[in-house]
Order: sequence, then C-alpha cells, then structure tokens
Amino acid sequence: MFMVDKNVRKEDVPVKSIEPWDVILYPHLAEKSMNMVEIENKLVLMVNRKYKKKDIKDAIERQFNVKVTDIKTIVTTKGKKRAIAKLAPDYNASDIASQLGMM
Repeated sequence: MFMVDKNVRKEDVPVKSIEPWDVILYPHLAEKSMNMVEIENKLVLMVNRKYKKKDIKDAIERQFNVKVTDIKTIVTTKGKKRAIAKLAPDYNASDIASQLGMM
C-alpha cells in the first residue's frame, strides 16, 4: 500500500525545470505570421501541445530574453499547437525573427 507523508508540503517538492526548446518547436513561416512580426510586434511559434500558456510564456522569455505581455494559442485542425506571443514595447520581434532565420 502506498503511504503519503502528510508533513510534506507542495512547496517542498522540487519542480522539474522545463527546457525552452522542449516547448518551442520551430517558428511559423507563413506570410501572415511575417506581417504579425513586422506590424504588430508578435512572434508566431509552433509549440509542443502538452504545455500550457504559462509554460510557453516562460520558455519564450528565458530563451530570447524578452518580456511577453500576452499569449494566444491555437490548436490547428492537424493537431499542432501554434502560439502567438505579443512582446512588450521595449522589445522588437523583428530582431528575434532574424535570429531564428525567419527574415
């Protein structure tokens, strides 16, 4: 029988660190995505479907050293998950897109 120690708090259990490239798969390279980068200061990335918005936001912020103000996710009809990340005005999505080879 499995015994649970009632003295262990949730805060005491170590949290597994998520690597950013486990979450972020690749950039989305459609023409509409390029317009979002240039005009709206948003990054469009394909992400691993099992991660939540908070995980995606943390991965983008850690990987690219930026501040993300908003995340929207879409699951396509093919079962892939796309994340649209709105960056803070202090950061430029075009710089990150060029780092990723999108532009």
